[in-house]
Amino acid sequence: MHDLLMQRSGIVASLAASRAKAGSTILRPGREADILRRLLARHSGPLPRAALVRLWRELFAASIHQQGGFSVAVYARDPAMARLVAEHFGALTAARTHPTPARALAAVTRGEASVAVLPFPEDADAPEMEWWPALNAPQLSVVARLPFFTEGEAEADALVVAPGAPDPSAEDRSLLLLEADSEQSRGQLLTSLTTAGITARLVLVRRAPGISRFLMEADGLIMPGDPRLAALPFDRARMLGAYAAPLRGFSG
Repeated sequence: MHDLLMQRSGIVASLAASRAKAGSTILRPGREADILRRLLARHSGPLPRAALVRLWRELFAASIHQQGGFSVAVYARDPAMARLVAEHFGALTAARTHPTPARALAAVTRGEASVAVLPFPEDADAPEMEWWPALNAPQLSVVARLPFFTEGEAEADALVVAPGAPDPSAEDRSLLLLEADSEQSRGQLLTSLTTAGITARLVLVRRAPGISRFLMEADGLIMPGDPRLAALPFDRARMLGAYAAPLRGFSG
């Protein structure tokens, strides 16, 4: 096993040094998700599935760390968020906590961090903590949802935001922002999505004078320019990112 780990490390070093690797992202959350899905599908025996995932997450993190320059900006509104970041990105990855989601995103924009980890939006969020309406995908896009794997209830729920487009996997979900200058009911919203061929769930609604915002989680990968977005009867419809569908409450 140690020999294989050393061989893997040598391959990662060669890729990092090659010209083919230059300019490409070192973060591949979609590819990582597909690897974990295949491993879990073939897994048997007494080794807990959570331990298997933890081992591979450390391997992924070590490969990223080996290529250098990767760090995380996190808005940790509770201790569970910091633990989630450490479990997903590994003990060796530098992580800095920021007082607001906007400050964490600004660190990525300025090149001070590779990714931002932010709590999944909730109805109880204060307006000043809502980062998603201003997300300028594809310059910054949601690329992962954490945790990817849990056998029970997730202690925390977060999104990873990174420069560039999402990394597709075999089973994805997309995050959409729909805005209307006139009043739109939830029923009208869901009917419009179904008519356009989009299966989605409502995450939350924000209403202000003259505008309604709907944050949606849709099945499948929806990218900017998708004709289904143009077919929606909203003043603005845009993709905020996509991520591999998490394995939550996984039982085999």
